[in-house]
Amino acid sequence: MRSITIGKLRTLKNILKSFGIFMAKEFSRGTLKENFPGFLSMNISRDMSWGELMEEQAKKYKNKTFLIFEDKKFSFIDMNDNASQAANYFKSLGGGKGDGVALFMENSPSFLDAFIGLQKIGMYSVPVNTSLVGDSLLYILNHCDAKFLLIDDTMLPALDKIRDRLENIETIIVNVTDVKNMGEEVKAYPTFQEACRQAPVLSVDSEGPYNRDDICFITYTSGTTGLPKGVVYRYSNTNVKILSMVARLLYRKSDVLYTALKLFHGNALFVTITCGLCVGSTVILRKKFSASRFWEDVRQNKVTSFNTIGAMIPILMKQPENEADNKNSVRFILSAACPADLWEKFEKRFGTTIYEAYGAVDGGGKTILNLGTAPVGSIGKPTMKAKFRLVDEKMNDAPEGEGGELVFAASKSESSKSAVEYYKNESATSEKSGGDWIFTGDVMRQDKKGFLYFVGRNTESMRIKGENVSAFEVEQAIQKHPAVLEAAVYAVPSELAEDEVMASISLVEGEDLRENELIEFVRDNLPKFAMPRYVKIVEDFLKTETFRIKKKDVEDLGIVEGTWDAAQKIYV
Repeated sequence: MRSITIGKLRTLKNILKSFGIFMAKEFSRGTLKENFPGFLSMNISRDMSWGELMEEQAKKYKNKTFLIFEDKKFSFIDMNDNASQAANYFKSLGGGKGDGVALFMENSPSFLDAFIGLQKIGMYSVPVNTSLVGDSLLYILNHCDAKFLLIDDTMLPALDKIRDRLENIETIIVNVTDVKNMGEEVKAYPTFQEACRQAPVLSVDSEGPYNRDDICFITYTSGTTGLPKGVVYRYSNTNVKILSMVARLLYRKSDVLYTALKLFHGNALFVTITCGLCVGSTVILRKKFSASRFWEDVRQNKVTSFNTIGAMIPILMKQPENEADNKNSVRFILSAACPADLWEKFEKRFGTTIYEAYGAVDGGGKTILNLGTAPVGSIGKPTMKAKFRLVDEKMNDAPEGEGGELVFAASKSESSKSAVEYYKNESATSEKSGGDWIFTGDVMRQDKKGFLYFVGRNTESMRIKGENVSAFEVEQAIQKHPAVLEAAVYAVPSELAEDEVMASISLVEGEDLRENELIEFVRDNLPKFAMPRYVKIVEDFLKTETFRIKKKDVEDLGIVEGTWDAAQKIYV
């Protein structure tokens, strides 16, 4: 059993160290007076861009390796120079303060060159989910008002189908991922690598790199309850300095960080890339996640920390056991929504420690950490200065132990007009954080000691037999079965006024499971009203680029042939 007291003492020591480094850094930057009052409440008045951070760290760490991608290594100086060349290239195209570039790219150093470089001349970037096609892709490219599109050669077929409906993009630049892809279609566009090589490596901030109120980048939500919303990060509130404090709390400059998560997703970009940059670590970037090759890659590269989201821990746990499982250099992993029942089993099998982190790209910069400072399964507690509540739909406080939406008090600081801003969507912005509270959309429960536990998204709460049922909690109960690989739980119409619970599941390779056996398995762990009535075993699920099941696609299928009806004990 872990000692929460020891965890708290160790964290306090690291906080004091992080505080000291932050103060020294702010003094050297000339912004200590502005930022000191908001340190404890994580409210930073004078933030900085990734472009400024890259230049600062290149001067400090010089030729130390920052990024490893495939068989190539890039030092801090390499990354800074490449970003400067990218900036000068876009400047030569007529880009400047307030102009946008959509990045339709897989993981690569070129993604970071553009993302960081654009900030050196006050432009904004829009990382686009690489799984999007058709109207969903067109919507974001048009909605974000970008004048430029930087696109991987492999993504050109998706662009071809919507190119004639683009409204704002004036220039398309192709990022060549493989010289073998250099067909006539690619040659019709300027290529990013060649153009950047020809651009000068010169200072690009002589006129001031940006206007504080301008947009730094826009990241779009998944749009599970409607059209995607663009979360705006302005140069005045990038959260880079908050991330730097978190980074120094967690990591060392000797660390080797690893991510196979997508850079268009906040986890890889913020937690791995930014934190690694802040402390001077080395980052290993992979194109995609492979469960079968994951630990071998981690061992070969002497990785000391990595991040997991969603179903990654259950998927890794259901890989065949290996005598080398606990032979690795990983000090800890930073998890989001680790299933409580797998937490200590994972630690024991792989010989590492799990820390749990909570945050969201549209969470107003609020972060909660369990660094061994809270019970297993808990995300921990918000900082003492962060005022929060758990509330029902009428803003009544949820009783102890019962679920309620987590809301934070909105900052009244003059440094930010809104804690969360959605691009060209004032109604959504107002609904999210226009009043006294920021609504996270996440349902939590709180124990007697004040520790918080994730229950699920309020958009995935079902009303069954007069009770609220969390799809997340039912999925967790189902995934405890050793034969179940993944589960998607959702509501389907019933003969009565309310819905019934349906579960679609995929199985571990080589395993066999009957639907009625699963029902019996979960019976002791779920209240009667939350028990699935319908169960469907599927070969596999369609996934997002962040490994989440595309639940809407599964829901739309409804009750199909071959679904088990537990009430009637028949296949429909």
